[in-house]
Amino acid sequence: MTDATYYRKGFGLKGAIEHVLTADYHSALIESFKANDYRVRAGDLEFRLAREFGFCYGVDRAVEYAYETRAKFPDRQLILVGEIIHNPHVNRKLEDMGIRFILRDESGAFDFSSVTPDDVVILPAFGVTVQDFTTLRGIGCVLVDTTCGSVLNVWKRVEKYARDGYTAVIHGKHWHEETKATASQVTKYLEGRYLVVFDMAEADEVCRFIEEGGEVEPIRAKYESRVSEGFDFGRDLVRVGIANQTTMLSKESLAIAERFRQAMIRRYGAEHEADHVRTFDTICSATQERQDAVVQLLEEPLDLMVVVGGYNSSNTCPLSALCHRRGVRTYHIEDADCIDPDSGSIRHQPVGTKAEVVDAGWLGTARRIGLTAGASTPNNKIGDTVARIAATAGYDPVALVR
Repeated sequence: MTDATYYRKGFGLKGAIEHVLTADYHSALIESFKANDYRVRAGDLEFRLAREFGFCYGVDRAVEYAYETRAKFPDRQLILVGEIIHNPHVNRKLEDMGIRFILRDESGAFDFSSVTPDDVVILPAFGVTVQDFTTLRGIGCVLVDTTCGSVLNVWKRVEKYARDGYTAVIHGKHWHEETKATASQVTKYLEGRYLVVFDMAEADEVCRFIEEGGEVEPIRAKYESRVSEGFDFGRDLVRVGIANQTTMLSKESLAIAERFRQAMIRRYGAEHEADHVRTFDTICSATQERQDAVVQLLEEPLDLMVVVGGYNSSNTCPLSALCHRRGVRTYHIEDADCIDPDSGSIRHQPVGTKAEVVDAGWLGTARRIGLTAGASTPNNKIGDTVARIAATAGYDPVALVR
């Protein structure tokens, strides 16, 4: 779709905004890491950075496109649907540029009643639901669509499932913007159906129902907020197609797909597998690359890991979970400001929790420190984190830059 009120391919203004992007997100310290085999020393401290980290192509594009939009429409009201990405630093920068955010209300819906045809509305990297897109098109405002290409690939997959009469089973967080947008794609078809499962435990529960049947009411009640309208557990789990939120742990998504495949084989026989289940790995390459890089980094002896990124970032949380599962002391921080060199403390969110805690003396005798960051974390915040850790140990952060 291309017209005077819908844009997806940028405005060709990268040269005009490049200096601003550099000032807002560049880090000389990260360049030092790259030039020194992803290692930097400060006295007896050694920092080791995962070889894939931080902004991915999709995030880079979304942020760049938002900056271009401000340059393209300097005198228009700019509105962002939700957050451009799940990083507080980046979203604050956009607010400082005069971009107004419309956030979900308590019911989980966006209120577009204040949007006018004269406004320019930016759609986030996660995308928006079919219904929200239709509403905004009806208003007649300019739409700037930064939806990630990897997300669009998943949309095409679930739309094909719906078109062919398969229920889309999505491994993801049913409350997450991306999953909401993905699930909505099936509504383009009258008989389109979806079900969202969060983890292997839920997938196993649904698969046991496929294999053995049982009481419908308990499972229907549990998944009421995670299924399409009118979902029938007896009818709509006969043919399923597996997809996932692009930022979930790859191994878990693949295991869930295999679990559904085996359930269908047990229920209908191996000779009928293709008639009842379709699977397709829809983890984005950037997510997989960052997870693989962490696994590779953890093969080295490390005293602790620091993971930098938003607490609500679905591409950051799996990285901290990976580190934790490998038995490495792990600190997931939202921003470099979570580290206080003066007090020697750190604010962080422990794996599996939803609340920050403060640890005094957290660094202790640790000397080999691993670092990574989610795909929505800019380089300057990773560099600032290293500088603050060095300062905590009593070293001059300036000396880190070679």
